[in-house]
Amino acid sequence: MKKLLVLVMAAAIIAGFSACQGGKKVTGSKEEKSAPNQLTQKEKEEGWVLLFDGKTTTGWRGNNRPDFPKGWEVVDGTLHCKGSGQGEAGANDGGDILFDKQFSNFRLKMEWKVAPGGNSGIFYLGKEVKDWPIYKTAPEMQVLDNERHPDARAGKNGNRMAGSLYDLIPAKPQNAKPAGEWNSIEIEVFKGSVWHRQNGETVLEYHLWTEDWNKLVAGSKFPELNPDWANVPKSGVIALQDHGDDVWFRNIKILEVK
Repeated sequence: MKKLLVLVMAAAIIAGFSACQGGKKVTGSKEEKSAPNQLTQKEKEEGWVLLFDGKTTTGWRGNNRPDFPKGWEVVDGTLHCKGSGQGEAGANDGGDILFDKQFSNFRLKMEWKVAPGGNSGIFYLGKEVKDWPIYKTAPEMQVLDNERHPDARAGKNGNRMAGSLYDLIPAKPQNAKPAGEWNSIEIEVFKGSVWHRQNGETVLEYHLWTEDWNKLVAGSKFPELNPDWANVPKSGVIALQDHGDDVWFRNIKILEVK
């Protein structure tokens, strides 16, 4: 009986191991993953659209300018902001870039990585105003090397670290990967409610145009930049920040929610 029991247990272990191996194959199927700057079949069926094809700057231009800045380039399937080596002070014929269409309710996904000490940002619901940078009108998801850049220690309670609503709400948990590694993000906007997701986790949620929102903004630096900053537009552009540092973006895609 003991020998029979051992044989049964061994067979069960082997069967379980085989099932696990089969599970791995399913998880890594083409249905769930795609090459950079491509949509999966499921995403196509859901209505996702690429904002960057990995080869050209089609749809993108500089903030308050009709052309695409020379401080940015398409390289190895990424949109790359070429660092000046001098941070914000560096002149590199760059500046923020934006996708030339306005969005209201949407889910925006992309991947980013920064060079050591790098700083950048992802803006949404922004408006172009003559002679103004986008940050004077738009909320920003922070892009940062938390380990090296001083902004990670500035602000309040980590609200300038990667994934945060810059200078307003910290990303919790703080799960950004180190400089040089790809981070995946999603920004979801629906009728004034906003979620930031980073590396598969929801790191913050907030609600525009509410009393709590107005109080939050009033205690920040933004009213000094624009007294009407809290009145975020109901539709606006998506933009990527030139902060003078090397930063790369890819897999930029959006699903508009009607």
